[in-house]
Amino acid sequence: MPILLASCTNQSKQDTQTQQTSRPMDSIATDYVKLVLQLGNYDADYVDAYYGPEEWRPAPLDSTKKQFPADTFRTQISGLMSQLAEIESTQLAEADKGRYTSLQKQLIAVQAEIDKLSGKTLTFDQEAKAFYDATPPTYTEAHFQGLIAELDKALPGKGDITTRLNKFKESFIIPKEKLDTVFKAAIAEARKRTLQHIKLPANENFTVEYVTNKSWSGYNWYKGNSYSLIQVNTDLPIYIDRAIDLACHEGYPGHHVYNALMEKHLVRDKGWVEFSVYPLFSPQSLIAEGSANYGIDVAFPGNERIAFEKNVLFPLAGLDPAKVESYYQIQDLTKGLSYAGNEAARQYLDGKINKEAAVNWMVKYALMAPERATQRIGFIEKYRSYVINYNLGQDMVASFIEKKGGTTANPQKRWTLFEELLSQPHVPSQLQ
Repeated sequence: MPILLASCTNQSKQDTQTQQTSRPMDSIATDYVKLVLQLGNYDADYVDAYYGPEEWRPAPLDSTKKQFPADTFRTQISGLMSQLAEIESTQLAEADKGRYTSLQKQLIAVQAEIDKLSGKTLTFDQEAKAFYDATPPTYTEAHFQGLIAELDKALPGKGDITTRLNKFKESFIIPKEKLDTVFKAAIAEARKRTLQHIKLPANENFTVEYVTNKSWSGYNWYKGNSYSLIQVNTDLPIYIDRAIDLACHEGYPGHHVYNALMEKHLVRDKGWVEFSVYPLFSPQSLIAEGSANYGIDVAFPGNERIAFEKNVLFPLAGLDPAKVESYYQIQDLTKGLSYAGNEAARQYLDGKINKEAAVNWMVKYALMAPERATQRIGFIEKYRSYVINYNLGQDMVASFIEKKGGTTANPQKRWTLFEELLSQPHVPSQLQ
């Protein structure tokens, strides 16, 4: 009995201590949400989603009063950082430690947003670290030249490789009149596969829209209550592989699932209000984009993707199923070239090359057609170092899950670890 009494007493003390440290975190979290929403009045892209109390939304600014009150916001963020630093994090329960670290990194990103809106210029790498808690690798031209040389051997024809690659891909474009049919088939299959492994709220739902004049190819606008608006940009031709890519990335098990799980487990079950707002330029985005890209392989591993496309999507799109294998052989050889976009962004945003040179770099090393390269540089101009979240984010998420045993040889464990990543607070530096 004395041992049991001591155990109960210790547990009671620990519970009391956790409650005492949670209360100031609740207060910090509330003020953090309100601060993010206020900053959203000065940067239209900043608040990607919000489903907290309506009364916390600030009134829209008068167009004549748009001058950024830098000193006011700096005082607020400094105060929140100081309050968080006063909490003895080592005494927190494990779940609360994750919350503490997440808040800490999110506040650093808010400070970077305030600096940005104040006119402070950071280098590409400095910005990536401040906003996304990650340091992007640097690759030389020789690195991409080596990848291109391997692709050159496999690609049919002779002559300029960018021209040849884009010519090869022309026969894999989804006709516009069949796009909705193909995309809905892809997202239905992605949803079915996801629900076999992840329990989602019963009311989860989404709507698909086709839009134009955007710098991105697809976007998930999470509205709360397990509902998403998924938009697909049709400015440029959409290749057949993008059907599954977008279905998984924007929907299942990507952004829609990530947001729905966070809302359920963190906001509704735990009452952690900081997760009711999603500031786009924050560590949360590396987890979101990285897991959304990695989720493609989780839902459609290896030859399962090729089989589904060959049997379902290629016929629906009116494409030749016999060409599936050759298409994905080429696609696999181009994956490493995604980092060429990061290098273009680094050089362009750091002022080392101009826009024309950045477009030319994308044509030469990412092997993009000029119109796609121009669109991509437009994305970089708008979202800056955000580009690292797709490729570096995917690589970091993959490494994190696979080191824990979530490999292709153990798909169930991979799904379990994937769901845990989406349901609990993590920061990018913890994935390394």
